[in-house]
Amino acid sequence: MNQSGHVSRRSWATLLATIAMGWSLLAQAPEFDLLIRNGHVIDPKNGVDAVMDVGIAGRKIAAVASNLAPSRARDVVDANGLYVTPGLIDIHAHVFWGSEADAAYSNGYSAVQPDDHSFRSGQTTLVDAGGSGWRNFPQFKEQVIDRSKTRVLAFLNIVGSGMKGGPVEQNLSDMDAKLTAMRIRQYKDVIVGVKVAHYSGPDWDPVTRAVAAGTETGVPVMVDFGGHTPPLALDELLLKHLRPGDILTHAYAHVSGRTPIVDEEAGKLRPYVLEARKRGIIFDVGHGGGSFLFRQAVPATKQGFYPDVISTDLHIGSMNGGMKDILNTMSKFLNLGMPLADVIKANTSRAAEVIKHPELGQIAVGAEADIAVLNLRHGAFGFIDVSGARMPGDQKLECELTVKGGQVVWDLNGISRPLWTDVKGSGSGR
Repeated sequence: MNQSGHVSRRSWATLLATIAMGWSLLAQAPEFDLLIRNGHVIDPKNGVDAVMDVGIAGRKIAAVASNLAPSRARDVVDANGLYVTPGLIDIHAHVFWGSEADAAYSNGYSAVQPDDHSFRSGQTTLVDAGGSGWRNFPQFKEQVIDRSKTRVLAFLNIVGSGMKGGPVEQNLSDMDAKLTAMRIRQYKDVIVGVKVAHYSGPDWDPVTRAVAAGTETGVPVMVDFGGHTPPLALDELLLKHLRPGDILTHAYAHVSGRTPIVDEEAGKLRPYVLEARKRGIIFDVGHGGGSFLFRQAVPATKQGFYPDVISTDLHIGSMNGGMKDILNTMSKFLNLGMPLADVIKANTSRAAEVIKHPELGQIAVGAEADIAVLNLRHGAFGFIDVSGARMPGDQKLECELTVKGGQVVWDLNGISRPLWTDVKGSGSGR
């Protein structure tokens, strides 16, 4: 600008050149941070079951379409021959890990750290099933939820001190529906339901109190049923005490003090189990270290009774046994005849519906970019149940890539990375 206040021609030229350069750089900027191409997308919520491309910008899904140009993306993954699904959801895990003595799954040694197990199995959401109660949920949130890359949600135990085992879980005076409901309302974004487990008394009080808390807050109740002395009736639980949307976990178990869903002598599914499903009871696998038997699952699935949700009951006693991980558990049901799309649904959109987080478990424009890229391997495999029995199978799921919030957090074979010959410079120094 000269003394008269006018902008000189040279200044105008510089300004216009700067603007033009900015527009040029903007035009060159990639539209997508990551593009997953040529994969078979299975997104049950949105009815997608076809080869498609998925574009990701920031933390969100930006495009789901055919033939998205690689030039539109900063990084490109070729998923040819692989399945692209929403990030998997496990509604029954135990991740309130800690070092408190004799605390079991509630800040104790029996639980596991979520990030150690989630991403390598395609999971982006783990739901802790009752490790914490209203007394110690704030500790669980600060210690685990807030420090994990995995999205961690929770079923709050009806026992105020959580799942510490032994006499603690038999204390009816610590099962407070009002205080449980109060804690759920306080943390309604991360507490998704109420859990009942391990009570061995002859009465229905824990279930009644959990259902009262669930009714007051509008969340489901998950029940780990069995071990009562004398035994309580499964049909009464399913048809009288639980509400539509409540969950029976360990569906294919045969445990002490609980009638199994299949009459093993007759090989038939008990009629009231089908009646319970019709009234809206959710049946969850909850494999664990002691709660999944082929002698229950095989006849049940032959009669068309597949699970609504497939979960692991992940803890130190199950992760190196027959359960192993979510993909091994899902693969068992593939080999039992459950269609692949239904298996994926059970761990994505259906699981999201059950915990009342419908924003999860989908691949849609605007949704959080949580994605699993899975390889369906074919060959000779073996699967083990909690009794040590083996079932042969010819297909098995394996996780190639996991994306959480737009970031690659697991890459088994480096399909999201450039060849080493194309990389310049030294490493990160770590």
